[in-house]
Parts: sequence; C-alpha cells; structure tokens
Amino acid sequence: MENEALIRLSVFAGLFTLFAVIETLLPRRARTQPRSTRWITNWAITILDTLTLRLLALALPFLAVGAAVDAQTQGWGVMNALDLPLWLTVVATVLIFDFAIWAQHLITHKIPFLWRFHRVHHADRDIDVTTAIRFHPVEIGFSMLLKIGLVYLLGPPALGIILFEIILNGTAMFNHANIRLPLWLDAMMRRVLVTPDMHRVHHSDIRAEHDSNYGFSLSIWDQMFGTYIAQPGKGHDEMTIGLQWQDDRPSRLGWTLALPFRRK
Repeated sequence: MENEALIRLSVFAGLFTLFAVIETLLPRRARTQPRSTRWITNWAITILDTLTLRLLALALPFLAVGAAVDAQTQGWGVMNALDLPLWLTVVATVLIFDFAIWAQHLITHKIPFLWRFHRVHHADRDIDVTTAIRFHPVEIGFSMLLKIGLVYLLGPPALGIILFEIILNGTAMFNHANIRLPLWLDAMMRRVLVTPDMHRVHHSDIRAEHDSNYGFSLSIWDQMFGTYIAQPGKGHDEMTIGLQWQDDRPSRLGWTLALPFRRK
C-alpha cells in the first residue's frame, strides 16, 4: 500500500500523544518513578527494536506486509486458495492475527527461555503508554518471524495486515496507559476490548495475576480460554506493578537489555 509506513507512523504518533496527555490529566495510579527517567529508557529500547527489524529486513526477503504481498503474488496460503470477498478476508485476518498474538503472549509466559526476554516488558515499575513499546529486541525479532510464517501459511491481504498492526499498536498503547476510566465505561468496553484496568492486572507482581489477561486488543480470548481475571486481589491502588524481586534498575537501559541473561 502506498504511504503505508507514513500512515502507520502518523496514527502511532497521534495516539501516543493523545494517551500521554490523558494519563497526565486523569492518572489512574500515582507513579513510583519519575516519568522522564523511564521514558528515556523505554524509548531507547523502542529505537533498538526498530533497528532490529531493519536488520531483519536485510536478512529476509520480506517482513509482514511485504510477505502478504508476496504470498498473494505467488498464490500461497489458505486465503489465496479461497474465493472470498476482500472485506471478509480483512476481518478474518484481524481476528486470526489478534488470536495469534494472544497465543504468542501466553507462551512467552509459559516457556522459561521466552519468559527471560518477555520479563523486560514486565520489569517496568510503572505502567503507562511507554510500557506498550518496551519489549526486548530479541522478543521483537522472534515475534516478527512468527508473524511472517503465519502470513505465508494463511495468505492474508496486505490491507488486513496493515489494519491489524495499526489496531494492535493503538490498543496496546490504550490498555497500557495510566488512564482512569469511569467504572461503568470500563465494564462496558472490556466485554470486547482490553481496558487499562483489565491489562493492569497482567502487570501485577503476583504470579497468578500476571499469568492472566494476555490480550492486547480483544478481551474475548481470555474470556474464552479461562485466563481472565477481572480485578487485582489488592485493588488497583494497592497492587504492585512489576516483578517481586526488582528495584529501580529497570529504568536503566543497559541493565534492562542484559536482564534476560541474568540468573533471576
């Protein structure tokens, strides 16, 4: 799609700014660390993630959107073998890939080697809009490889992949944002979408709670597969965000990047 990268970047920047402003005006929780310190580290990690994907693009013929175009050109994948209307394949793409991200998220908690990298995301002692972009570069590369493999297996339209990634990025920033929603609105939204209060449970330092609510966009997968927890046991104001053994070091870039290789 023409100007695809510019469109995605514009949507990302607009939503990031919107949620950052809202969480400043209507915060859900008091911060434990200065925002500036954490934001520098989280943004630095994001820059490294972007460079990782650039390097991956040099090693592979295509990343996700390019792979979708290539699969369509070659006639590869289930969707390319079926004569379905575009709107249906786009909707199916968004739903299937959202479930795939949910399943990937679950296995990163269950497989010790993958958890070593994913805990970089959980080590953030506060949760806000920048936590949504705090992932170790190795995890980002692994996620992209899985996504490319699924693209070639299913053969989804490029439009579906673009919409999925825009929705995923937008909803991830929304449900990580430190936003206070009215309880009635939260209750209504979480029937379908993951809300900030719902996802905050996932960032609890209590193992049973952070092994729940794996969804980034749709809440239906956790409800369907029994991994849904409505509220943290200690309540949102008293719960502890992060990991039980940590201190302020996750706000340091070098320490954070080395975390997967530490014994804890």
